[in-house]
Amino acid sequence: MVLQSSLIGLLGAGPAPEQLLHVREIPARAAVHEPWPAWAHPDVVAAFGARGVQEPWRHQVVGANAAHDGAHTIVATGTASGKSLCYQLPVLDAIHRSELESRATLAPTGAVALYLAPTKALAADQLAAVRALKLPTVRAETYDGDTDAGARRWIRDHANLVLANPDMLHYGILPNHAWWARFFRRLKYVIIDEAHSYRGVFGSHVANLMRRLRRICASYGASPVFIGASATSADPSASFSKLIGTPATAVTGDSSPHGSTTVAFWEPQLTALRGENGARSRRTVIAETSDLLANLVSAHVRTIAFIKSRRGAESISATARRLLEEVHPSLPQRVAAYRSGYLPEERRALETALRSGELLGVASTSALELGIDISGLDAVLIAGWPGTRASLLQQIGRAGRSGQDAIAAFVASDDPLDTYLVHHPEAVFDVAVEATVFDPSNPYVLGPHLCAAAAELPLTDPDLDLFGTSSEALLTQLCEQGYLRRRPSGWFWTHPQSAAGMVSLRADGGGPINIVESGTGSVLGTMGSPQSHYQAHRGAIYVHQGRTYVVEELNEEDHFAVVKRANPDFYTQARDVTQIEVVGRNRSAVWGGVLANIGDVKVTTQVVSFQRKAFVSNEILGEEPLELGARDLFTKSVWFEIDVKLLEDAGITAEELPGALHAAEHAAIGLLPLVASSDRWDIGGVSTALHADTGLPTIFVYDGHPGGAGFAERGFEAARTWLTATRDAIEACECSDGCPSCVQSPKCGNRNNPLSKAGAVTLLSLILEQERAGAPRAPVG
Repeated sequence: MVLQSSLIGLLGAGPAPEQLLHVREIPARAAVHEPWPAWAHPDVVAAFGARGVQEPWRHQVVGANAAHDGAHTIVATGTASGKSLCYQLPVLDAIHRSELESRATLAPTGAVALYLAPTKALAADQLAAVRALKLPTVRAETYDGDTDAGARRWIRDHANLVLANPDMLHYGILPNHAWWARFFRRLKYVIIDEAHSYRGVFGSHVANLMRRLRRICASYGASPVFIGASATSADPSASFSKLIGTPATAVTGDSSPHGSTTVAFWEPQLTALRGENGARSRRTVIAETSDLLANLVSAHVRTIAFIKSRRGAESISATARRLLEEVHPSLPQRVAAYRSGYLPEERRALETALRSGELLGVASTSALELGIDISGLDAVLIAGWPGTRASLLQQIGRAGRSGQDAIAAFVASDDPLDTYLVHHPEAVFDVAVEATVFDPSNPYVLGPHLCAAAAELPLTDPDLDLFGTSSEALLTQLCEQGYLRRRPSGWFWTHPQSAAGMVSLRADGGGPINIVESGTGSVLGTMGSPQSHYQAHRGAIYVHQGRTYVVEELNEEDHFAVVKRANPDFYTQARDVTQIEVVGRNRSAVWGGVLANIGDVKVTTQVVSFQRKAFVSNEILGEEPLELGARDLFTKSVWFEIDVKLLEDAGITAEELPGALHAAEHAAIGLLPLVASSDRWDIGGVSTALHADTGLPTIFVYDGHPGGAGFAERGFEAARTWLTATRDAIEACECSDGCPSCVQSPKCGNRNNPLSKAGAVTLLSLILEQERAGAPRAPVG
């Protein structure tokens, strides 16, 4: 089927739909093969041949050779490019050879490998792929929270390929490394799959976890080779080197085949529905994507629709099924939702139905974005920006994996970044992808990991180089706080609590808050304390494993929130007011009449209310005040101080200035993910016409995590790209006075008032003019 010739018809629009802004063709790519490496064992080559891999692609050989030669290696190529063979070949070759050589002894000898994936589903898929090769010498097993207690000892003693996740490595393996002594002594390879997903605070945690792993390995005399598999990123070598704490080489040339893909950039139309301050609202991304999915399924085009939220996936699936009932009674049951939270057997059944063609359409969270092998899809719909270009390109690449032509549509949500991208497709395809941002030296992250490392093995002076220059001062502080004790031979963990328990890999500190179901008293889950004011306040809608609850009580003193089962047709969104104080400048750059800064700040935030919004239409159904205490956050911020005379000369009056600053701040928060792999909710901002610490009109954009996550620093480094895109996004929106697609923020405690859309464009243009004039000057500070 040649899908490109009927793109508009397949998406169900008229001859020239207003929603279709751009079409971009990704040309087909022919395969480039290379012979199997001479070092590869014939049995391993034969095993791949039996699975249909007769000859590898060039980049697979390059990556496998680098790892086999002992170089830490990151393979950063596109979806369906066979990255797994790059690490499977050297790993299985080493295991197979060593097992053949060690059969003369009963003692556990030979090479072993550790595979780490961010999700259990990906590890399970990788296990199935390894077992399908049917190499009798390879004993591969998953080791995670679901592993039976009786099987764990056998895995430690006998498995030679262990598939785990960072959480199990942190909580279960490293603290009990003595039980794993024979495994660590023989550890030759560590595989880090989907390495680009380790970003922000989570990436900072995993980076320190990798340093702890390398330290334990060294104590047993092992120095494993780290192999990463990643989607494309701005500088994969630098990112992976930073993640593992030692230099790595990158393989980026993709020599795998792929059918051509036609990508549509689709912006839902403005409706008559009025939102805050009378702003017009667009048709929601859920409603628009549901229509497109139904149109494609009715044409028997195998389609996957991606959206970030679980509720969104369920809603798109249900709405599409309802639309398809009007087309043919056989079609609704051929559409389903897929997301994390389903039971493993449910997920496997859906994956099988999708592979076989029994399912024609699926609405999914990013659970199917990862390296799970789903081939044969013809179309992809992406409902709202998925967070990074890497994710977008991965999702687009889900279609056409079998070599056929495919279509994809990026459907914009009500967000400044989405607005910018549908009007500037070159920012997706013609610009280097964003950097994977994380900061292992964040003291709020590094401190607890130093405690965990000391509990595993006492820290010594040579370890300071491994954990970075700031570690010595932190160790002194931890000793003063009573967590560690300094002795002549090093730093020792002396605290009665579990050191590993001080670290929450996937959340901030300050918690946890237990989420307790009323009636049963069962604990559904936990939440970091900083998130509780936004997500567990009285009246908040809480979602767990696809079930929805309403929060009845938040008890911060005793660290719990009580929730009651409910099934509302709305969601909740907290709103806050913020003050910011400059603690110290790290770096500054003089741009004429503008001073750009990166530094430490104290952010005082108070959640003041929450809104109820209709899930499908985003209509505001009501707003209620909240009485919650203010909270302080010490973090990193980028900020811009603007000379008053400069503003006056540009025609920005004193009356218009607060609205111009406020609108520019909102839009800048929305566009920062273009240059930093952040989410809009990872960052915050403040703007003021006269800030107490700067004495000037100032715009702040800060990391929403203690100590910072690297996002603000990336904004400082890529300010020209970031602020240019911010201005262009505001200009591209066809609203008159500002709307959620450009300058309104869903969490603004000032109810998006005042805002000046035109003033923001003038202000940002002024800053950019000053940046161009002042760029040659050296940074100060």
